[in-house]
Amino acid sequence: MSPRLQIALDFVDLSRAMKAAREAVAGGADWLEAGTPLIKSEGLDAVRQLRKEFPRHTIVADMKTMDAGRIEMEAAAKAGANVAVVMGAASNSTIEECVRAGRNFGIEVGVDLLGVKNAAGRAEEVAKLGVSHVGVHAAIDEQMKGQDPFERLRAVAQAVDCPVAVAGGINSETAADAVNAGASIVIVGGAVTKSADAKKATAEIKRAIAENVKVKTDLYKRVSEEGVREVFERTTAADISHANHNMPGLSGIVPVNLGVKMVGRAVTVRTYPGDWAKPVEAIDVAEQGSVVVIDAGGVPPAVWGELATNSSIQKKLAGVVIHGAIRDTGHIRGLKFPAFARCIVPHCGEPKGFGEIGVPVTIAGVRVNPGDWVIGDDDGVVVVPKEQAAEMANRAMDTLEAENRILGEIKAGKTTLGQVVELMKWEKK
Repeated sequence: MSPRLQIALDFVDLSRAMKAAREAVAGGADWLEAGTPLIKSEGLDAVRQLRKEFPRHTIVADMKTMDAGRIEMEAAAKAGANVAVVMGAASNSTIEECVRAGRNFGIEVGVDLLGVKNAAGRAEEVAKLGVSHVGVHAAIDEQMKGQDPFERLRAVAQAVDCPVAVAGGINSETAADAVNAGASIVIVGGAVTKSADAKKATAEIKRAIAENVKVKTDLYKRVSEEGVREVFERTTAADISHANHNMPGLSGIVPVNLGVKMVGRAVTVRTYPGDWAKPVEAIDVAEQGSVVVIDAGGVPPAVWGELATNSSIQKKLAGVVIHGAIRDTGHIRGLKFPAFARCIVPHCGEPKGFGEIGVPVTIAGVRVNPGDWVIGDDDGVVVVPKEQAAEMANRAMDTLEAENRILGEIKAGKTTLGQVVELMKWEKK
C-alpha cells in the first residue's frame, strides 16, 4: 500500500478535535484517529461524529484494548470505525477474539506494540493471528526523554509482511524517514493538532511523504541533553513550571530587569549577608554561559552590584540569582544584565570571605545543585535538576506548542479561553 497519513486526534474535547480534523482533512489527511484520550473523555460519540462528518475517510478508533476484545471491537464498528486498535501486550486470546469480531462486524484490527520489549518478535506472532497491521509506537513519556521509534520500526518492518504503522513525535522533518524505515501508515499527532494552522501542517507532512523530503519545522521536535539550552532559551519559566506539574519557582526572587532572559547552569555560592567575597570569586570560577546562584540568607546588606555585573559581562555569564540583596540596579538595568534578587538596597557589606562555592543551596524551599539549569524571565526563576533537564525541556516545549494551538483557536473564533477548553465541563464537582 502507498503510505497513508493518519492524524491522531488526542484531545479531550470533541469540539476541538473536530475543528482540527476539518483542517487536517483540508490539508490532505488520509485517516482520522479518535485518539485514546478523546475516546476516554467523549466515548464512542467521537467516532460517530467523525464518521458523520467525514463519510469517505478511514476512521480509526484507538481503543487500546487489553481485554473484552469482542465487545470493544463490536462497539467501535457499530460507532462507525473502519479500524480499531488492540494492544500487543494483550493475550493472544484477546487479539484472536478482536480479529474474529472484526471479520464479523466489518472492521480491521491493528495492533499497537507500545510497551512490548521484543517488538519484532511480538509483531511476527500477532501477524499470524490475522491482524490488518502492526504499529510501532514511542510513548509520549518516552518522547520527552528524547527517544524515537525508528530503530524498532526497522526491525518490525523486516519481521512482518503486513503493513506497519509508526507513531511517536513524527513531524515534517521525520515523516519521510518513517516511510524509508518501513512505515506504510505514518501517524502524526502534535505536529498537526498543536499547530495554529493544522491544514498547513498536514499539507507539509503529506508533501514530505510524497516527495521523500524533509520539510523544515522549528517546533514538534524533542531533544537530548545536547539540545537543552536551545529549548530553555525558547520556552518561558511559566512553560517549564506548567509542563512539570506546576513546579514552584524561587518564590520572592524577582527580576531587576524586565524583558531579559536568563538560561544557564548554576554555579552555587553560600555566603553571609553582605559578605560579597565568595560571590565575586565565583565569577572567576564560572564558565561562560553559567548563572551564579547566591544564598546570602535572604536579607541585606547587598552582595552584588555594578562592578560584579561588569565582571560577569566580561566573563560572558548568563546571569545572577541572589537570595539576598543587590544594589546599583540603575546601572545593571542599563547593562541589560539578567539579575534576580530578593531585595534592593543601597548599602553593601564587607568582603570577609566566609562561605563556600560549589555546594548545594536551598532557596525558597528549592534545592539548587551545582550544574542544575536555571531559567529566569519576567515571571521569576525556575530550577531544573540537571538529571531531568532533557525531559523537562521537552515537556516545556510540548506546553508551548499546545498553547500555540489554543491561542490560534481563541483568535480565529474571536472567543475566550474558557469557551475553547470548555472550562465548566472540567470543573471539579
